Amino acid sequence: MPHEQIRIDIEDRVMTITLNRPERLNAWTATMARELLEAFDQADSDDEVRAVVLTGAGRAFCAGADLAGGGETFDFRAREDEGPVPRDNGGLFTLRVFECTKPVIAAINGPAVGVGATMTLPMDIRLASEEARIGFVFARRGIVPEACSSWFLPRIVGISRAMEWVATGRVFSAAEAHEGGLVRSLHPPGELLEAAYALAQEIAVNTAPVSVALARRLLWNMLGAQHPMVAHRADSRGMFLRGQSADAREGVTAFLEKRPADFPDRVSDGLPEIFPDQATFAFE
Repeated sequence: MPHEQIRIDIEDRVMTITLNRPERLNAWTATMARELLEAFDQADSDDEVRAVVLTGAGRAFCAGADLAGGGETFDFRAREDEGPVPRDNGGLFTLRVFECTKPVIAAINGPAVGVGATMTLPMDIRLASEEARIGFVFARRGIVPEACSSWFLPRIVGISRAMEWVATGRVFSAAEAHEGGLVRSLHPPGELLEAAYALAQEIAVNTAPVSVALARRLLWNMLGAQHPMVAHRADSRGMFLRGQSADAREGVTAFLEKRPADFPDRVSDGLPEIFPDQATFAFE
């Protein structure tokens, strides 16, 4: 079904999700949040999608929350029917990205401010236009960092850099974001998507989708592990289960025969459980 505020295109096993409110600099709304959640559900359910690229239409990536509501924009008391503390929809989105089974690449084509910045943090690789500007501006609006960014941001750039950007709330250059480790690389505006698609194709053409999904979960989950033994237990299970898979046989055989591999296992069939002791957290 058509979407109002995003656009979805699938080509060469890559899903491109484009934030599509260029007249409002792709400002975040509840509708956009809902449609993004639906898009990631679609990506996970489609075995032809091997990677996701997210970008913005027009000259902005996402200018943050739509402030058309004025000073009441962040007053969520009207949503109290959702519970005593309504859940932040930016956090619902970043948690959904965190759980995605496909690698996600952010192509930050322009200003990315507020939720426009925090929404990219659970994405696996961030590329930016040389003209992009980024800001964690929450303290300048009288609110706090959202979208689980207090968990993601220090893990990506370190606590000191994260605290500087959050405490000052200033908007900074793509070059500073690159120097601080927030983005992988900078590109001229006309070459940004080409670079993102090149990365996506490297994944789509050469790797086993179930292995990529499990590797993604291993790396992200181990950011919070107490000891390397947690990783050892999980990757031992992963090696045991994947070592007997059709994918493993195909991967080795294709290498020995010097031909491209055609991996038969599908993410939609379910992933092997390699974290049986991991707690499930309920929102209260």
